[in-house]
Amino acid sequence: MPRPETRPNPADTTQLQRSPVSLRRVLALFAPYRPQVGTVVALIVVSSVVALATPFLVRTVIDDAIPQQDVALLAWCVAAMVAVAATTALLGVVQTWLSTTVGQRVMHGLRTAVFSHLQRQSLGFFTRTRGGEVQSRLTNDIGSMQSVVTTTATSLASNATTVAGTAVAMAALSWRLSLLSLVVLPPAVWLTRKVALMRREVTAQRQARMADMQTQVEEGLSISGVQLGKTLGTGPAQSARFAATSQELVGLEVRSQLAGRWRMASMSIVFAGIPALIYLFAGLPATSGGMTIGTLVAFTALQGTLFRPLMGLLDVGGQLITSMALFSRVFEYLDLPVDIDDPARPRTLGAASGEVRLEHVGFSYDGDRPALADVDLVVPAGSTLALVGETGSGKSTLASLVSRLNDVTTGRVTIDGVDVRDLTLAELAQVVGVVSQETYLLHTTVRENLRYARPDATDVEIEDAARRAQVHDVLVALPDGYDTMVGSRGHRFSGGEKQRLAIARTLLRDPRVLVLDEATSALDNETERAVQAALDEVAKGRTTITIAHRLSTVRDADSIAVLSHGRVVEQGTHDELVAAGGRYAALAGSPTGAAAVPA
Repeated sequence: MPRPETRPNPADTTQLQRSPVSLRRVLALFAPYRPQVGTVVALIVVSSVVALATPFLVRTVIDDAIPQQDVALLAWCVAAMVAVAATTALLGVVQTWLSTTVGQRVMHGLRTAVFSHLQRQSLGFFTRTRGGEVQSRLTNDIGSMQSVVTTTATSLASNATTVAGTAVAMAALSWRLSLLSLVVLPPAVWLTRKVALMRREVTAQRQARMADMQTQVEEGLSISGVQLGKTLGTGPAQSARFAATSQELVGLEVRSQLAGRWRMASMSIVFAGIPALIYLFAGLPATSGGMTIGTLVAFTALQGTLFRPLMGLLDVGGQLITSMALFSRVFEYLDLPVDIDDPARPRTLGAASGEVRLEHVGFSYDGDRPALADVDLVVPAGSTLALVGETGSGKSTLASLVSRLNDVTTGRVTIDGVDVRDLTLAELAQVVGVVSQETYLLHTTVRENLRYARPDATDVEIEDAARRAQVHDVLVALPDGYDTMVGSRGHRFSGGEKQRLAIARTLLRDPRVLVLDEATSALDNETERAVQAALDEVAKGRTTITIAHRLSTVRDADSIAVLSHGRVVEQGTHDELVAAGGRYAALAGSPTGAAAVPA
């Protein structure tokens, strides 16, 4: 099969201009495998050189062994041909094994490094980055980089060795025919590349339409997409759009296949035309130079092996740019600064009591407009603080600072007097548990979803946590109990059931500080009561910070802080704040508040 055209993609060139990559950095990835890489190169060179013996053996057979009926020489030549074939095949197997092993180990190192590095990124990175982009770099880009080792690098060494060795062997056989090749080969190469460029353009268009079709399938046939389409009645429109894309693919596929056939035809003309010209010149008295039949056959065989590696060498520039662009995209992620990281000299809390303090805390998402300003709050160990306020007042932002989903811009947040930035992220996650409005469940069993919070948890501990979260009865009623598959994003469970599963998951970690980020805001009244009962169970004996959507869920809090435009404007108990007649009383007296806060 012809090699795919590797003309530089404009997108790859742009990528390298935006994020250059030094060759030294790429080579450093392979530094631990120098012996293996050296062995691969040596095997390629030896294999290419050994293969060049075959044409000379053929010449000996045709010119000497057969005409002279020299059976011994014929046997030796045939045995040597078999030995050459066997040797090159064996060397090829070893070379493939070594190069693939090295490539896969390098890819493994990159995959794990990128995955681990991205996990350390703040939420801001994932907010501004498409999930598909992250997945593409982790899977497609790093997977494609394997070709740097198994294709680009090895083919460069192999092609260079083959071209050099073949040129020397051709000159040794016949310098006259070698000169002829210098005249014939360039236009043949130009023709083949010209046709290949045509196919490249059509293939790029076809791939773009295939990407469009894949997007339409993902958007139109996912659970959420189907629900949206049915509720909005957009099914016929989506089908028409899909049919249009599919119809466009028909024409592009035909053009792609024709372009491929034209390239095959041009290659066939080249492979047939060059030997024909060689035969012509070998038969002319002025250019034959007394050439033997064996020499002619050997030279033709060598000539046939020269075209492909020569084309490969001409494509190296495009292959190198493509490969370096892949490295550039991956290194871009590896070079991302980690906004929220473990401290250089971490402190430890030991047996945490759970007192939380926010001292002159300020925070800004964009470095310009403050989301929080000069917030001072104290939450004694084992007490409950409720945060209330209008949408955008800074409630969730403030809670995110306690768990270090974000870091303060000014001031500090402490637990038992220790700045949360001085704790390792692992210890902080052990001390601070978060239950948010949106519950994410993995596509695995219920048991493994719960065990995700604590991998060493026993089945007894898992079921105990589920009982305390008041979801055990729901789980045992499932077809396979705790071993039931959750399904994509937990769609088989109701909102209240997913929330109670999240509560059970948090209970397994047994945190001293609990952050409840509007955990019941999306639930109906009956479900909210069930989840609230579970939350009340979880909060016993823990320091709890609750972000309230309905004021009825926080009226019994030890302290309530009212936020407005990023500032604490009121603080006290429910009765104190209602009696004060301020903003909290206004919220409680609103239609929503009146329904949520009984008189």
